[in-house]
Amino acid sequence: MPKEEIIAMVLEMYSARKEAKEYLEFYAMPDEQGKLEEYKNIIREEFYPQRRREPQTRFSVCRKAVADFKKLKPSADAIAELMVSYMEWATKFTYDYGDMWEQYYNSVEINFDQTINFIITNDLWAKYETRLVKCVKWASNSGYGFADYIAEIYEIGKAKAQSLAPKDPTIT
Repeated sequence: MPKEEIIAMVLEMYSARKEAKEYLEFYAMPDEQGKLEEYKNIIREEFYPQRRREPQTRFSVCRKAVADFKKLKPSADAIAELMVSYMEWATKFTYDYGDMWEQYYNSVEINFDQTINFIITNDLWAKYETRLVKCVKWASNSGYGFADYIAEIYEIGKAKAQSLAPKDPTIT
């Protein structure tokens, strides 16, 4: 395609699709911290809303926020920050409001496992471990095996992270 046609196509995409507009704006002038805060607010609103009285805890909204943020191609650390924040709000919600329904627990368990694996894959365990421990603590008062499963996911992740950590050659 000639340059003029490519420019016209990009401009048309920019006007026609919200996702394309957001991607192109982020690509042209990346503000990773600003976008991270925008997506963190989307997720926080599901658990601790400021604009309405009742939390909605729609995991579909939270998963979409994480997926949309990933599409912008931010750093692995920014993605991990969003994922850990999501798990903090979800587990703190169980701590603050007591026992939840089984579907809630299942969603948190799946997302906690994905978060742990993302952190391990991107060698970010040391940075996020304290916050992950806090998630385990917040889940500890919940029933239906939720607390045990969250703790188990954490312990398996910790063991995996430690086995992948570089060894200190001065220690024998």
